[in-house]
Amino acid sequence: MLLLYKCKECKFCKSGKTNLCGKIRATQGKGVMPDGTSRFKCKGKDLLHFMGTSTFSQYTVVADISVVAITPEAPMDRTCLLGCGITTGYGAAVETAKVEEGSTVAIFGAGCVGLSVIQGAVQRKASKIIVVDVNSSKKEWADKFGATDFVNPTELKGQSIQEKLIEMTDGGCDYTFDCTGNVGVMRAALEACHKGWGQSIVIGVAAAGQEISTRPFQLVTGRVWKGCAFGGIKGRSQLPQLVDDYMQGKLKVDEFITHRQPLKGINQAFDDMKKGDCIRCVVNMRE
Repeated sequence: MLLLYKCKECKFCKSGKTNLCGKIRATQGKGVMPDGTSRFKCKGKDLLHFMGTSTFSQYTVVADISVVAITPEAPMDRTCLLGCGITTGYGAAVETAKVEEGSTVAIFGAGCVGLSVIQGAVQRKASKIIVVDVNSSKKEWADKFGATDFVNPTELKGQSIQEKLIEMTDGGCDYTFDCTGNVGVMRAALEACHKGWGQSIVIGVAAAGQEISTRPFQLVTGRVWKGCAFGGIKGRSQLPQLVDDYMQGKLKVDEFITHRQPLKGINQAFDDMKKGDCIRCVVNMRE
């Protein structure tokens, strides 16, 4: 099931320039099916669908354009992670930024998405992959996925994270990625980019009403701010290949799973996630 569907008929799909689709955007945003109704009820009352998939349900109903076929041999209790987090980070590096061989990369946030950006940067043969996180215990995770450097900005003495990264990369990073959803971090990520060509990719989703800002001179002098959803990956056409890559040992997935819970333990799964030592928890809907 896909969060980002693809009808192959609308202006977005036909453009070939984006993985966004406009066909059912309005109804999905309201929590209903394309015909404007809900397929869920509880005690006689309608329940709304969530993000077009409602994957916390043991059984769900989705639009036909939100479904993609993958190899039947793929283990669902692991490939489920490709439904968002891993694909989002990996795709941001490989598909949206198209990180070039030998380039310098900085990644803000070392959760599942950030670690997936590392994986994408490694695949694209970046020469320096710097991970930035306020939790120093994440260094072990960053190293495991292929980072070359780790910086905790709270430990810097009299130096901003922008200044530190510019110092480490001889003028600024070729690519930076925000995986935090913090608008202050988004600004820092842009300003850590190299003058003339640096690109900063916004992946993290900020709280409603938040705005980003920087000095216009940052953009006038060649830095680029970009954003992506689902890493820019077109789910119905490109996701099956990612599943195949995993099955062939070319893409890490199992390594992200730190916790497992039965459905009745789903609230504990959320608690584990908030502690900072959980990368991904798989909830078994059959238990």
